[in-house]
Amino acid sequence: METNYPTDRLNSIFHQNSAHPLVTVGELSRADLSLFDPIDFGMYCVVLMETDFGTLIKNGQKISYAPDTLFTLRPGQVVQTELNYQVRPRGWMLAFCPELLEKTGLGRDFYMFSFFFSDTQEAIRLDSVEKGIIVNCFTNILAELNTPADYLSDQLIRLGIGQLLSYFKRFHERQFNRVSGEEEIFRKKLDRIVDSYLSSGLPAQKGQPTVNWCASQFNLSPNYFGSLVRRELHITAQEYLQEKLTNAAKALLRETQMSVNEISEELGMS
Repeated sequence: METNYPTDRLNSIFHQNSAHPLVTVGELSRADLSLFDPIDFGMYCVVLMETDFGTLIKNGQKISYAPDTLFTLRPGQVVQTELNYQVRPRGWMLAFCPELLEKTGLGRDFYMFSFFFSDTQEAIRLDSVEKGIIVNCFTNILAELNTPADYLSDQLIRLGIGQLLSYFKRFHERQFNRVSGEEEIFRKKLDRIVDSYLSSGLPAQKGQPTVNWCASQFNLSPNYFGSLVRRELHITAQEYLQEKLTNAAKALLRETQMSVNEISEELGMS
């Protein structure tokens, strides 16, 4: 029986069957050249360019890249490559539909992957070890897509995507957010602690993070912790937490089908 998957168009370009209605992984070397024409895939995409095979243009802006670099796309962005026909395209592409995020752990955590909404004009450079990690992520997702489906399939596919996006986040922060000094070290540690708590499901059980709770994670008194936040981040600890909650709520509202009441409960606001 014929399918009518959102991924069918992209899979036809890669000359492969649609193994999942909402997710696909393809090798650039197998793709029709139409892949590199101006196109909006309507999906979230992570692309590894293993060779420099032309000029990469995203939403009308040239993207600086070299062999072994990563970039992302979000629904609504148009990408094209003005090909250098002397160099064969090589690399990997993951694409998944926004519907994959609905009422799932991946959707709940998706606010952490804000790089999809960053319009930087530079791709993420990878060293040989990092490239190996990323290629393994692509191949693991592809292997799961090609494994006979069972009740664990969707969970494992989402976990694989989450792992790839988490590595992208690490490499993105290394390239663009590397700032020396105690302020950056403190901010990153605090962000990591609060983001982890907000994505854990615990706010619905134990309430939203408090200044006292954050202070305890640093083994500091609440007063000293509050002073440290004001000194290093130039806002109060309560303002910092409110900003985190607001951003998490906006992301859930944007990327999931959860109602306002469900989001409020998920983040311990009710």
